[in-house]
Amino acid sequence: MIDWTDRHCRRFHRAISQHTWLYTEMITTGALVYGDRNRFLAFNEEEHPVAFQIGGSDPEHLAACAKWIEQAGYDELNLNVGCPSERVQKGSFGACLMAEPDLVADCVKAMRDACSIDVTVKHRIGLDYDESETMLYEFVGKVSEAGCNTFIVHARNAVLKGLSPKENRDIPPLRYEVVKRLKQHFPHLQIILNGGITTVDAIKSHLDWADGCMIGREAYSNPWLLAQFDEVIGQPTDTRTRFNVIDELRAYADQELRKGESIRNITKSWLGLFHGQPGGRLYRQVLSDSTLLKANNWQVVEDALAKMLKHAA
Repeated sequence: MIDWTDRHCRRFHRAISQHTWLYTEMITTGALVYGDRNRFLAFNEEEHPVAFQIGGSDPEHLAACAKWIEQAGYDELNLNVGCPSERVQKGSFGACLMAEPDLVADCVKAMRDACSIDVTVKHRIGLDYDESETMLYEFVGKVSEAGCNTFIVHARNAVLKGLSPKENRDIPPLRYEVVKRLKQHFPHLQIILNGGITTVDAIKSHLDWADGCMIGREAYSNPWLLAQFDEVIGQPTDTRTRFNVIDELRAYADQELRKGESIRNITKSWLGLFHGQPGGRLYRQVLSDSTLLKANNWQVVEDALAKMLKHAA
């Protein structure tokens, strides 16, 4: 979810669901060690509970980052061992690390020794076109021995050569039954299912055996799906509408605009809010109109809502 679930997106999602765990986009250890650390660590207090997802394979760097992430106030540290992009592979992290369970175990141990927040791992069910489950069990077994108790499992293989990241989300088949067997094999571990989940009914079905479900791009393209999540997890909140969400975020947007942020960056994750609703397409068109966005103020949001409502009437 690089460049997708930034802090503006997470603040938006929190306005829809009060209790869903939110995850940052994947940030590399290099960005924190050598880059603008404060910018990458920044988040809104309203986001809690929120997990920081990191990419890396150097235990020493990961340990240093774990300290900074805990000090920044995050609730969880998640190591990404699932991203299949070739760019990520060149940095020796992401899905290619599934072939190196001992190294991942060392990384997890280093992070756990450096911080007191929970350290979790996100990964695939296998690599390339090997559909045996030997690698998966060996990976989870060794990494759990290092102290990781929660695994977020994308129920597809990662094909490291020949497929783009987008193709890796579509072409390798979803095999939920593999993750279900993983849970049966490691009943003492928390297994969170990820991949291809787009409806609340599907979530409820998976929760019959999984300890949780992670939603990725569906939460971005159809964010109102999150409005049902609090009830699903047994923590129902006050009923709100899409317009209530926009009203709540007005003050946030004004504050960010005063800091010099652009209205485009603030609202780009809002485009799907009226997905499937009358006038929703017009709302998206206005809110993504480069000419209107140049004014860099709240008026573009008002214009988008007005055009949508006029059409719906």
